[in-house]
Amino acid sequence: MMRKFVRYILEKLYDVEVEGADNFAKAGERVLIVANHLSFLDALLLAVFLPEKPLFAINTFIAQKWWIKPFLVLADTFALDPTNPFATKALISEIKKDRKCVIFPEGRITVTGSLMKIYEGPGMIADKSEAMLLPVRIDGAQYSPLSRLKGKVRLRWFPKVTIRIQEPRRFDVPDDVFGRARRAVMGRKLYDIMSEMLFQTSDRNKTLFQSLLDARHTHGGNKKVVVDMERAPLGYLALMQRSFIIGRHIAGQTERGEYVGLLLPNMVGTIVLFCGLQAFGRVPAMLNFSTGLKNMLSACKTSGIKHVYTARRFVEMGKLTEMVAGLEKKGIKVIYLEDLRKEIGFVDKMRGMLAGAFFPGLYYKMIGPADPDDAAVVLFTSGSEGAPKGVVLSHVNIQANRYQLSARVDFGPTDKIFNALPIFHSFGLTAGTILPLLSGIEVFFYPSPLHYRIVPELVYDTNSTIVFGTDTFLAGYARFAHPYDFYAVRYIFAGAEKLKDETRRIYAEKYGVRVLEGYGATETSPVLTTNTPMQNKAGTVGRLLPGIEYRTEDVPGIDEGGRLFVKGPNIMKGYLLSDKPGKLQPLEDGWYDTGDIIAFDDEGYVMIKGRAKRFAKIAGEMVSLTAAESLVAATYPGFAHAVLGIPDKKKGEALLLITECTDADPSEIVKHAKKRGASELTVPRQIKVVDKIPVLGTGKTDYVTLQDMVADKKGRKAA
Repeated sequence: MMRKFVRYILEKLYDVEVEGADNFAKAGERVLIVANHLSFLDALLLAVFLPEKPLFAINTFIAQKWWIKPFLVLADTFALDPTNPFATKALISEIKKDRKCVIFPEGRITVTGSLMKIYEGPGMIADKSEAMLLPVRIDGAQYSPLSRLKGKVRLRWFPKVTIRIQEPRRFDVPDDVFGRARRAVMGRKLYDIMSEMLFQTSDRNKTLFQSLLDARHTHGGNKKVVVDMERAPLGYLALMQRSFIIGRHIAGQTERGEYVGLLLPNMVGTIVLFCGLQAFGRVPAMLNFSTGLKNMLSACKTSGIKHVYTARRFVEMGKLTEMVAGLEKKGIKVIYLEDLRKEIGFVDKMRGMLAGAFFPGLYYKMIGPADPDDAAVVLFTSGSEGAPKGVVLSHVNIQANRYQLSARVDFGPTDKIFNALPIFHSFGLTAGTILPLLSGIEVFFYPSPLHYRIVPELVYDTNSTIVFGTDTFLAGYARFAHPYDFYAVRYIFAGAEKLKDETRRIYAEKYGVRVLEGYGATETSPVLTTNTPMQNKAGTVGRLLPGIEYRTEDVPGIDEGGRLFVKGPNIMKGYLLSDKPGKLQPLEDGWYDTGDIIAFDDEGYVMIKGRAKRFAKIAGEMVSLTAAESLVAATYPGFAHAVLGIPDKKKGEALLLITECTDADPSEIVKHAKKRGASELTVPRQIKVVDKIPVLGTGKTDYVTLQDMVADKKGRKAA
């Protein structure tokens, strides 16, 4: 009776909703229920809302607290002393009696709002008791005063609470793994189950603008989220109002679903325009202004762009006048934001202000129904291996990737993100812009990652806690930064190119910050793997994110690893190609060929062996050009290098080193190869010294330009 009464009260106060109750019955009788831990409400919620009355494993010290006493009346409890191994054995014996037992694997209430450390003990208990695992996610309780997030999120007395019960499952652990090794495997698998649960129960079936409305409701209209060099931050309410104003005006110039070109740098105005297009069902096509007129015209033709929005000030400062003239010459209408502002009248502004203040009902009447599977943005491949292709990402694709990242990394509203990566790059767009924007995290936008002296000073000045970059850019900052510039930084995430050991070392030793390397592609929205604060292994790109299926295929001549294919909700809708402009060409069966040769270690960490196209066949052996570049970088740190395969009459192919280091010598590289135990086949025997290695706007080496540079020159042959 008491249980029903408490359930009724909580139902009225917190509008509690239970999803997946049928999974509780599917789990059978012997079950270990594992749940995330958000607040002091959690145990009470599970005690009265789970279909049956389970046993709760409670730390003996917590069981003595005054606030837990009322709960003990409503539930069966098992006092578990973490210092006593016999207590664990007793709990295992109790579960073996076909009991359903609840345990919180984090062992404490979260202070980040995200998943915290997962203890190995619950995994071992499930293994030893041969119980089914039943993951349960509690959501919403973190916003109540009974959480430990005061001062970190906007609290309210009675937030809506949802309890999501997932499909039951068993551990799959080889029988020949014993002792501590088995315990470690259990802990890792339980962490994967918990993070997978967070991802699978995320509300990703929404458009980006719908999630922006949700973020405003969750964090409040005055929460500052975007700021740039003008130092005039915008909160959610102001951002939405301006987005409605400009979006409605652009809607009169374009058609719903149209690909609309954006030729703009990282600044608040770009974010307002991006959100305005999202609000009215237009698809931003992010043009890469660093690739030159030829590639930009190719991108516009491929995606059928008829309108491009830019700013006169940006065009003048970026010396893009000829590029804009080239677009206009091809019949593309170029519209300047300065002119757009003049066209917006008082009535337009008032309408936008009202729409921003009285969402979402008015918004949905204005725009009509929106499909999250529709295109949300068009990005263009970097062109590092040929002409750029249009990559169409849906709302669900981007939503999936931000939730995949959030399931593994403790991003939170108290963070401040510094984003100098261009938002025409998927890393800068998804991780550096959309993830924080929809998560209540303030972002400082800076227009160029190449200002190596200025960026570290701004990271310091803005008290930024998270930085995104590439190895090239991070190495540049390290040359000029003061040791205290990164004092507030919790994490630096590196992607787009291989992170050099020297870059990782200098940030750890000089600045006291771990650089967490990840891997992905524009086509995957973009992140596939990443090292995280809890799971980090140098020399790898981390483990696959939740919700991603993979397979590898053997490559002739390569013994270790295989070609990676991936599938999942973050994989693009398809390509736009120049042979069929504006026509979406979806992937076959949803599988994307990354073109990368990868290998897994025994803990699931991914090691990139190189691009399938970036191998040279030397005397019948397949040699990774990426491995050769890593060897040279270790021999001559602090310089930019690139290795190409060139024809060789004797061996089929040879390695050509293009470097900025004037002292580069093959004999020194050979010595370093022997120290590392690397094959001498990875040592370039020909060297070409250049003033500067060409890079793309994303920081990747521009191999197309390099190939053109050496087309008629074979370089300096080693003695």
